Amino acid sequence: MVERRLCSFCGNEIEPGTGKMYIKKDGTIFHFCASKCERNLLKLGRIPRHTRWTKSFQK
Repeated sequence: MVERRLCSFCGNEIEPGTGKMYIKKDGTIFHFCASKCERNLLKLGRIPRHTRWTKSFQK
């Protein structure tokens, strides 16, 4: 059975065989559904709670 993952930034479910895994030097693992989420977290340094289109903002 294939494990379904959640995007580390927006919280959407990632279909098996898609998305990107990013591993930092300290061992932290991030899963991204799109390059939009990857750029917002890593390059732009945005916080998901403060970004309107993420699921963690809507809670």
